[in-house]
Amino acid sequence: MRAVIQRVISAHVDVGEQTTGSIGAGLVVLLGVAAGDTQKDLNYLIDKIVNLRIFEDEAGKMNLSLLQSAGELLAVSQFTLLADCRKGRRPGFSAAAPPEIAKQLYDQFVAQVRERGVTVGCGVFQADMQVHLINDGPVTMLLDSRKEF
Repeated sequence: MRAVIQRVISAHVDVGEQTTGSIGAGLVVLLGVAAGDTQKDLNYLIDKIVNLRIFEDEAGKMNLSLLQSAGELLAVSQFTLLADCRKGRRPGFSAAAPPEIAKQLYDQFVAQVRERGVTVGCGVFQADMQVHLINDGPVTMLLDSRKEF
């Protein structure tokens, strides 16, 4: 699994004319599910995302986690994070999980982050979405569950 996380002041995602998810301060997570991803990959990313100390404390240092800062999370499925652009000019997506598996893991991601007490807004799986955000910092990081060591 791959995730691009962005610390934001606020964010929302629209599908057509409808806003499907909206958050205040917290994280936007663009989540890509790879073929072969399992519960282990999911658990690793969830634990890393909610506990990564990237929010400022009272001294202005990145020392607080999403949980400690009471931040919110906007989860957006994005299979293009698995694109292979090494050959030619057209990206290949064979590394992405089939949609039915990816949706299941995406839904589990959302549910399990909510179980940890985080307010979660969502995009719509397999929809054409417009993501609007105000990046804070900017702070943007890439996580990959297959590169945990």
